[in-house]
Amino acid sequence: MNIKPSAAIRKNYNEISQMCKESGEPVYLTKNGEGDLVVMDIEAYARRESMLRLRETLVAVEEERLNGKQGYSIDEVASMMQNAVREVIDGKRK
Repeated sequence: MNIKPSAAIRKNYNEISQMCKESGEPVYLTKNGEGDLVVMDIEAYARRESMLRLRETLVAVEEERLNGKQGYSIDEVASMMQNAVREVIDGKRK
């Protein structure tokens, strides 16, 4: 875990930026000894956001399953995938 005083962002922006990019981890900034901000590389942030959206979707689907919502069989999913591929291929031919 990287922790720096908030003054470090003003004095050492490039160093903190490089640290975020190399480690892929956030840097925690403190103000008067207390947590204040978190700084992270934009790609790490995008990955984290993508992962959170995926987790939210999975939790919602699992809740639906637990509440009795019917799912699809493997054969039904395979058929839907084949239809989707056909639609894409047919769309490119036009």
